[in-house]
Amino acid sequence: MEYDLKIVNGLVYDGEGGEAREADVAVRNGVIVAVGDCAGDARETIDASGHIVTPGFIDLHTHYDGQVSWDAGMQPSVNHGVSTVVMGSCGVGFAPVRPADREKLIRLMEGVEDIPGIALSEGITWDWETLPEYMDALDAKPHSIDFAVQVTHDPLRVYVMGDRAVCNEQATETDIAAMRKLTREALEAGAIGFSTGRSDIHRSADGEWTPSSEATAEELSGIANAFEGLSHGVLQAVNDFDLEREGDAFDKEFDILEAMAAGGDGRPFSLSLMQRDFAPDQWRRIIERAEKADAKGITMRLQTAPRGIGVITGLQCTFHPFIGFPSYKAICDLPLAERVARMQDPEFKKQLLSEESEKLAGDGTPVPPIVDALMAAIDYVASKTFLLGDIPEYEQTAETSVLHMAQERGVSSLEQIYDLLLEDGGRALLYFPIYNYTEMNFDNVYTMMTHPQAIMGLSDGGAHVGTICDSSFPTYLLSYWTRDRQRGGKLALAEAVRRLTSDIADYCGMADRGRIRVGLKANINVINYDGLRLFAPRMVQDLPAGGQRLLQAARGYRAVIVNGEVVLANDELTGANPGRLYRSGQQALESAA
Repeated sequence: MEYDLKIVNGLVYDGEGGEAREADVAVRNGVIVAVGDCAGDARETIDASGHIVTPGFIDLHTHYDGQVSWDAGMQPSVNHGVSTVVMGSCGVGFAPVRPADREKLIRLMEGVEDIPGIALSEGITWDWETLPEYMDALDAKPHSIDFAVQVTHDPLRVYVMGDRAVCNEQATETDIAAMRKLTREALEAGAIGFSTGRSDIHRSADGEWTPSSEATAEELSGIANAFEGLSHGVLQAVNDFDLEREGDAFDKEFDILEAMAAGGDGRPFSLSLMQRDFAPDQWRRIIERAEKADAKGITMRLQTAPRGIGVITGLQCTFHPFIGFPSYKAICDLPLAERVARMQDPEFKKQLLSEESEKLAGDGTPVPPIVDALMAAIDYVASKTFLLGDIPEYEQTAETSVLHMAQERGVSSLEQIYDLLLEDGGRALLYFPIYNYTEMNFDNVYTMMTHPQAIMGLSDGGAHVGTICDSSFPTYLLSYWTRDRQRGGKLALAEAVRRLTSDIADYCGMADRGRIRVGLKANINVINYDGLRLFAPRMVQDLPAGGQRLLQAARGYRAVIVNGEVVLANDELTGANPGRLYRSGQQALESAA
């Protein structure tokens, strides 16, 4: 046989953003070897008639850092056409680490990224200490898709500074030099970049600030100096710009990020961008500062999402409006069926609805103050809370909100939410877009996505497993923004594919993927574009120690191909695990040596 795999009769979108063309694609030894007529026989042939053929999608912002050590499947990202994930976002991760600090990093990830600590404790293998050892350990395990590792600021700081790292102590010059050295070692071993987190919302499971949250500009730029002379690697940050503080905190915070980006010796930098209701114009200020930085020669991209950053609430979820009510707290540890039975009792319901929620945020808890603020404004929350439906609709209007339902029934918003959450045996889920939905439409999302410095990100794949279900972003971008949206601007399909493939590959320096081109890695999707759709999120219990997480299925992926092997066929995992660690810059480093 001339080829291992041949995809025939498909409409090929090559990832460059240009017009699609009918072509065959042939693969041998995990590499694309022909695009066009592809005469010759193959061991396996996929007839892609009526389908589109695209490069495999790349997800720039995920948190599989724990899951990747025990889970070969890498769901849910693989279900949405993703063949490469970049892990280690927001500065949280699991290497480097000393044995005595393992639990500290678990508590940090549990609080910041809402991943059950018990699942992390049972699932993580801990067959590493340093970052190069972490990468080697992960690469030795089977995975369905490829993955890249970032150096994460929080464990790096703990490794170098010990307990001083979590007490908001400033790093000394010696500390910074040690962190820079370890970062350089990881970059030379193939780490794809460095990430930090500066969000006041992020806390450990014990309510402590994240170690990197108050790092100085000197520390961040000092670590970024590790990129000096390298031709690979990226920098990433998340920041809410100290919204609760007074004065010119925004510009001071942005100055710190700009110093970090400038310290990276020209390596690309990305920053999260979203609209927050409590600072509705801040996103425009971020864009303005990013444009000014770009004008200075600092490569700064803005990670954007294709819809609201949505909190899923339900009786099985991490959050719902009743978790702070005394009556609910008295039954919260009961199995779901027993809780539902109690809540269906009219007297219990009357008692609970007569109460007020106790304070949830504060010392010793990872709950951010915004949760208490939202509980005090339940009508506002209800005005932006929706039933998604079996075919999820994320861009709804006030007329379909829970508040409108309550008004039609003549009941309070809280009672309406109470009744809705009891549906489907207590498994009903409600959707509250906490970010990117201030004006109750996606017009601002469109503006963000189409900005020349925008780059797709923020899916948080592998994280917020009991709160957010946004790993479906690639499927949503294709199905909604290029096909189904009726309320405003849309994207061309070729442009959407480019944003999910070559745009991210070029930013990350992944020269071996992101395009349908001879000589590149055979990470390819075959998609029934007309039939592509999302299903409603659902809670499943498949994490170690019986932990649960939200998953969202899709229909329309005829094949997801990684390194020339079909890992997903007709939306189901095949059991093939050809995924490998992507080692950034290795060819350049080997040539230099």
